[in-house]
Amino acid sequence: MRAEITDAVELLRRGDRDSMERALRHLQQTVFSFSMKVCGHREDAEDTMQDVLMKSVSHLRTIDSPQALAVWLYKVTRNRCWMSRRRSKFAPQHALSLDELMPDSKELESLTNVDRDSPEAELISKERDQHVQQAVLRIPAKYRLVLVLHDMEELDTADVAKITGLTEGTVRVRLHRARLFVRRELQQASQHTRNKPKRKHHKPVDCRKMFAGLSEFIDGRVDDISCDRIQKHLQNCPPCLAFIEDLNKAVKRCHSYEVPCEPRTAEKVRKLLLQELLRASGKDAKTSVL
Repeated sequence: MRAEITDAVELLRRGDRDSMERALRHLQQTVFSFSMKVCGHREDAEDTMQDVLMKSVSHLRTIDSPQALAVWLYKVTRNRCWMSRRRSKFAPQHALSLDELMPDSKELESLTNVDRDSPEAELISKERDQHVQQAVLRIPAKYRLVLVLHDMEELDTADVAKITGLTEGTVRVRLHRARLFVRRELQQASQHTRNKPKRKHHKPVDCRKMFAGLSEFIDGRVDDISCDRIQKHLQNCPPCLAFIEDLNKAVKRCHSYEVPCEPRTAEKVRKLLLQELLRASGKDAKTSVL
């Protein structure tokens, strides 16, 4: 869970004007950034931020659990964003299959040939950071939402399931495929291979067997037997080890990606929100704001 939500709950408990304004600042950024990651349009995200928080003013001080606030806030924001969003020109509409996301033998082998400490690798890293937003927006919407909530908004699997109405098992399946999709997009962007014809290469059977459980492995959610099996495979398969490192990097880039709201817009909306929050709290909004 984002630290901003926990901080916002604590600040709202204090009840003074300065604390309320700081809480609103945290919640503004949370709602705006989430909307941008899911829908990708700044105007839609700004409208969603204002609409959701205006409607939530009367509820904010009645929720004293950060987890409850997070689940409620993301659910309301998701619904509002879905209603106003424009269909991404990037995102495919079909379901993601594990087979199409699994690298073939040639790609696996190429991962072991990259000098990750070289200036070229550093350049690739910077280029990938610039492509995170497009990579996320290319994910089909139902997978994108799960990835944004889990890897970008730092919610655990149980809370993502509550927000989306999915089972935890389905959340984990969609999360893994969304991660693989982002990794592939970043890899293709760094190598400038998008839209170029590809030759089909063999996908190793042994690697395929453990491929479906990689997200469970990197998140520490596998049992001891499965963990030992995967570790033994990785010890004898440098390409798969390099692939997991690549997947981990994609997850970390998603985690660190943040979209700030335009300061003047945020300040203008925050003044209105603060007036409403003070009024809902039984305080003199005009006196407090001046």
